[in-house]
Amino acid sequence: MLTVYLDFKSPAAYLAMTPTLALIERLGFETQWKPFRTVERDVPKLGKEETVGESHRRVRAASQRALAIKYAKHQGIDLRFPENLGASDLALGALAAVDGDRLPYIQAAFHAYWQDHADLDDPQVVEGLIRQSCAQMTTDLKQVRDLLEAAQDQAEEGGIVGAPAYVIADQIFVGREHLPWIEEIASAL
Repeated sequence: MLTVYLDFKSPAAYLAMTPTLALIERLGFETQWKPFRTVERDVPKLGKEETVGESHRRVRAASQRALAIKYAKHQGIDLRFPENLGASDLALGALAAVDGDRLPYIQAAFHAYWQDHADLDDPQVVEGLIRQSCAQMTTDLKQVRDLLEAAQDQAEEGGIVGAPAYVIADQIFVGREHLPWIEEIASAL
């Protein structure tokens, strides 16, 4: 069993989907997809008199964004960051309420955020994603924020600190760069 934690607004989680799905297919993993709210930040604007710390945060954020775009090009993905990063809480809460195969919903939500720059905290958008992916829900949208809070608390208590995160054989890995190690562990099981 492989457990994968993700956030639709996380560029790292978005870029991890293709290699993660390839790994799942190669090894025939049974997979649990779980929501995990991350904190994503815009690149700060250059200030007239910025401190060393402010300069460091701006340069680091711009570098991280440029690296994500580079990795996306390697995968054949045209990664365009939305002007407003926004929230994904409602869509993540809905993920926690999807009954059965969650992958079609996940793929629809990632596409909506990264290609269409949709607001994944808008009930109409999330309802459209549920219809588009033919997802069956265990509850209605009014209750999914509570499901997200419970899932977030459980993930954090279990040691999850970011997305994408993977749990296999009681070991936690944060980041797609660990997929070869995860494959090695899975092969030894």
